[in-house]
Amino acid sequence: MKTVLITGASRGIGREIALKFAKNGYSIILNYNSSEQKAIEVAKEVESLGSRYLLYKADVADETQVANMIDKAMQTFGHIDVLVNNAGVALSKLFQQTSATEVAKVFGVNTFGVINCTKAVVPNMIYNKQGKIINISSVWGKVGASMETIYSASKGAVIAFTLALAKELAPSNISVNCVCPGVIDTDMLLNLTNNEKEQLKEQTPLMRLGTPQDIANAVYFLASDNANFITGQVITVDGGFAL
Repeated sequence: MKTVLITGASRGIGREIALKFAKNGYSIILNYNSSEQKAIEVAKEVESLGSRYLLYKADVADETQVANMIDKAMQTFGHIDVLVNNAGVALSKLFQQTSATEVAKVFGVNTFGVINCTKAVVPNMIYNKQGKIINISSVWGKVGASMETIYSASKGAVIAFTLALAKELAPSNISVNCVCPGVIDTDMLLNLTNNEKEQLKEQTPLMRLGTPQDIANAVYFLASDNANFITGQVITVDGGFAL
């Protein structure tokens, strides 16, 4: 049975990715940091689908916590076949009003979290001569967003990391790809009014907001055997928003 590690799996996109893999017979390592109750609920859903799971609290920005999580995962399952770097934090603020602490937090989770988890998982993948790494960036990592400069920069770094690492790990039969969600209907939109959401729909050629399922489907495809000859790709799932 294959094993997948999903960071930020307690809600939204991460939850839906976990359920998608569980429905397809994977053992699931569910990482969360602050949303414990929601993470427990996801674990129960995964279990109801017949999948084995490990629920683990760790701040992906902390290299030691990540290392401990991977050690526990290896003790439990023996291998990690797929890594989905999904954990992320948002920041909507004028660049000149953004503090150094806020910059460190956003890059700590969004960029260094990806680096920490990947660094901890890759040795086992190299040993097994196989693996799939899927990084979740953002459409703003490609085109940038006003009032989200630091967030955009942190997600842009994930794209560059994906492209470079794909070249480095390809000889070990490890693929590295990136999914860039557009405007997805998750908790990150809770601060928007209904009118603002309608405006975002109108800016999207497919005339709707994305769903967590849209992202989960793309992630699962990249993890599947159907994508064995795909690496170093940045796939934008945004309904045409960035066109």
